Amino acid sequence: MKMERKTLFVSVILPLPVPGTFSYRVPMELNDSIQVGQRVVVQFGKAKIMSGLVSEVSEQVPEFEQVKYILGILDDKPVVNAKQLKFWQWICDYYLCYQGEVMQAALPSAMKLSSESKIMLSEEFELDTMALNDFEYLIVEALQVQPKLTISEVSKIIGYKKVMPLIKTMIERKIVVMEEELDPKFKAKYERFVGLADEYKSDQKMHELMDELTKRAYKQLEVVMSFFVLGGNAETDVRASELAAKAGANSTVLKALVNKGVFKTYEKRVSRLKSFSALTDAGSIQFTDKQQQAFEEIHRGFENEKPVLLHGVTSSGKTEIYIKLIQEAIDKGKQVLYLLPEIALTEQIINRLKKYFGDRVGVYHSRYSDMERVEIWEQVLEFERTKNSKYQIIIGSRSSILLPFSELGLIIVDEEHDTSFKQIDPAPRYNARDLSLILARAHGADVVLGSATPSFESFYNAKQGRYHLVELTERYGGVEMPEIIVDDMRVERRRKLMQANFGSVLIDAMRNTLADKNQVILFQNRRGFSLRLECGVCHWVPQCINCDVSMTYHKAQNIMKCHYCGYTMAVPSECPSCHSTDLKMHGFGTERVEEDLHILIPEARCARLDLDTTRSKNSYQHILDQFKNRETDVLVGTQMVTKGLDFDHVKTVGILDADNMLSFPDFRAYERSFQLMEQVSGRAGRKGEKGKVIIQTYQPTHPVILNVVNHDYVRFFEEQMPIRRQFCYPPYYRLIMIKLRHVDYEKLNKAAEAFAKRLRPTFKNNLLGPEYPVVSRIKNQYIKQILIKFERNANTARVKEIIKSEIDAFKHLNDYKAVSISIDVDPI
Repeated sequence: MKMERKTLFVSVILPLPVPGTFSYRVPMELNDSIQVGQRVVVQFGKAKIMSGLVSEVSEQVPEFEQVKYILGILDDKPVVNAKQLKFWQWICDYYLCYQGEVMQAALPSAMKLSSESKIMLSEEFELDTMALNDFEYLIVEALQVQPKLTISEVSKIIGYKKVMPLIKTMIERKIVVMEEELDPKFKAKYERFVGLADEYKSDQKMHELMDELTKRAYKQLEVVMSFFVLGGNAETDVRASELAAKAGANSTVLKALVNKGVFKTYEKRVSRLKSFSALTDAGSIQFTDKQQQAFEEIHRGFENEKPVLLHGVTSSGKTEIYIKLIQEAIDKGKQVLYLLPEIALTEQIINRLKKYFGDRVGVYHSRYSDMERVEIWEQVLEFERTKNSKYQIIIGSRSSILLPFSELGLIIVDEEHDTSFKQIDPAPRYNARDLSLILARAHGADVVLGSATPSFESFYNAKQGRYHLVELTERYGGVEMPEIIVDDMRVERRRKLMQANFGSVLIDAMRNTLADKNQVILFQNRRGFSLRLECGVCHWVPQCINCDVSMTYHKAQNIMKCHYCGYTMAVPSECPSCHSTDLKMHGFGTERVEEDLHILIPEARCARLDLDTTRSKNSYQHILDQFKNRETDVLVGTQMVTKGLDFDHVKTVGILDADNMLSFPDFRAYERSFQLMEQVSGRAGRKGEKGKVIIQTYQPTHPVILNVVNHDYVRFFEEQMPIRRQFCYPPYYRLIMIKLRHVDYEKLNKAAEAFAKRLRPTFKNNLLGPEYPVVSRIKNQYIKQILIKFERNANTARVKEIIKSEIDAFKHLNDYKAVSISIDVDPI
């Protein structure tokens, strides 16, 4: 009986910011191979070749006259699973973005194939040198030697960059044709291994070999002996590189033994990631009474199927509770996701978790190479099939929420209040903390949100009964909370006690701490040396040419730098406006603090932890290791030093400029200021004697500072809630921020007003703007923003549907097609 031939069609997600998926036909020979979640190669447009992801396989014929065939399948097995695709769709619906944008954010770069344009001679071309100009002749001559050339190679041959007009002319004259070739980025790592040949696996044959080599070839004998020292035997092979290093021999000696039939060599795929063994068991952790109560209370929350908010003061032992919860989850054969806001913070937590779980722990964040991230992705994906415990626990930053989990049992969001969990640009502008709740629901997993200073939204949800609140109010081991001293800068300046940007109270505290052989952390939430340069005569300030923002002085590089677009300029020797040489520096950043310390306390060994000093992969860990090993006395940093760092000998913490945070024009400024000050205060006195925190401010009676002094988060929360309710802000209202961008500010103004006019009849007084933000131009694009507020109990889906339809209609207006519009749901 002849089998019925099916015609299959697939919906393909392409990594493009466009709505929907694209339909393609499956060649008959690939019918049995095609699966949802595989990557496929497709033609997009007339010439572009792209790789996309199959989201659906169907026999239903698309409503198009012509449907192109897929060109090939890149994977034997799916690289994403069904739960993941459903999760992606939820992200698209909630954050008003496209599936292609989610795919672009989720997949590691090495899994996204790039197409590179190449040219080759046309079959219709007949060589006629007289008809070619000089550039065309050079290209044709090169193609006769090398059949295909990339666009970049053509550019090098003729000596200038803009070659596309020339190539277009050559295509039109049928001299060359264009070809797209997909360039696979991921390459598995292979190493050469050495093993004993079958003949020499017997003890007798090996003894005979040893006797022979002792007499004739001593260097070969050293290689054989080193093989056994490294653990090699009849069943176990060793790396060729390790064997050569151990024996101090070159490849020639090893090759001679292979030729004799003693050894066999082969290539084997290996991991790029380091291996670790567990040093102890989670059962060895002994809880205090308070920790045990919290642990039991967390389980009550799990039983009620509610997310748990663990509100524990700094150094209360939250991590030990997390470790016990992780052990329970992996004992049930489940996967665990441990989300952290900061890459710097991951290193300390990784080391603590690997001590208990060894190779079960995998790390996933942007500082890892593309190849390392693909290895983690593949291992997480394979868990459902293999149940291999390697990387059963994933520690990572926000992007790890998009990994292909199949049997997730527990999600921990540590420092859940942190703004780093929110993706700002590009889309999807998701919040990993919020997504953790959706992902957990899809897997039937438990969620713990932990923080000493929870976000107002999370604490409000706990108070409303949506989350289960668990509190840890005491530090581990009965250690006291640090003493907070508020140093009034008005008094310091009036008495002329200031030295550089340090008050006398902070200087005395630092000197006493260092004399006692303890350590200091200084927090200044601005990097660079000086925040701005200003002419003393006409008050000219150097501005970025691409952004509406002043340039920051960086002394180490002796340049002025824009922190928005990266533009740099030389430090001016005189004012270009009035030619005065009276140029003064105002404000200070971490670089200035570090230099001033070297002058004030020259014996102190200082290090700086900010974006400028941590650009390389292992620089975070190097700086923190030096501080941990007490090779550094004072650590100066931006908000990186506020997050979860645990050092035994830090007894003094200095907050150099509290007012800078408090005066920021944002409705969350007080909340963020409290969180940062309370968190950095928590670095002091974590072990042994009571720590000390000095806050330098011109507003010593400010309510935020008074609550920090008393470590009173609950009172601070209760003071702020009526203000949030009065002015219609979260947690009582939801927000959607719409930003319009264009290079022409007049056109942007007209577009923003026209767009706001379309929305105002629906949202009335709950629509604010359009207004310019604090920085109104970034990377040569002017920005205007519209803020929409709506009540928590409003029909969110309907609100988003209205916004989306208005944006779609607006984009079709000819006058405003060039205006870029972005949507940020739940902005921070």
